[in-house]
Amino acid sequence: MKRLLVTTVSFHLLIAGICQAAEGTAIAVASNGGSASASSVASGNARSAAVAGATNGGRADASSVARGTGYGAADSRAVASADRGVALSNSLADARGVFGGTAVADSESIAAAVGGLAVSNSTATADGVLLGRATSRSTSTSLSHYGTAISDSVAASNGYFGGHAVSVSDSIAEGLGGVARTDSHVVSDARYFARASSNGIGVSRSGLLYTNSARVQAVSRATHGGVARSNVAVIRVLP
Repeated sequence: MKRLLVTTVSFHLLIAGICQAAEGTAIAVASNGGSASASSVASGNARSAAVAGATNGGRADASSVARGTGYGAADSRAVASADRGVALSNSLADARGVFGGTAVADSESIAAAVGGLAVSNSTATADGVLLGRATSRSTSTSLSHYGTAISDSVAASNGYFGGHAVSVSDSIAEGLGGVARTDSHVVSDARYFARASSNGIGVSRSGLLYTNSARVQAVSRATHGGVARSNVAVIRVLP
């Protein structure tokens, strides 16, 4: 009996150790007068990676933060690449699973510039509380070729009291000698064994001397066994 008790306790301690593993990676490479900076922070059950590369006088900054609390798992990735331009990439993944709830947050941000400015921001937050489940996935991509590209993506989900919420957000901005901006904000909220899901996709592309923008907002809220879904897609392309 004593051996069984020790084995059981050891198993639970091992599982707890695995669930709370944190991993962070930061890589920065610069050449030919370039400047690169990478920052990575991971806490709790989380993985974070930041990669920055710059050349020919370019500047690249990548910042990644991942936080996993309780039964939450977070994965964050940020990549910045600049050739004679400026690339800024920021990614945040925050998952909180408490009181029997579970949460998953996945965030990815990519910024690439050739002689221009590329800014990419991605945020994924998920809260699972009191047997609730929440999943958020956010992706932001900004590409600039002697232009300006700004991309912002936010996915937030809340699952409370047995509710199940899922949010997926994708944002892409491409500036080819012009200005392109994309904003995608997706929110889902489910309470009392309800289900809510939201999906948003935004794409903007601008040609020489053009200014273009795309805005996406998708919100779903459900309660007391209800089901709510929202899907939004906005695509704007200029020559």
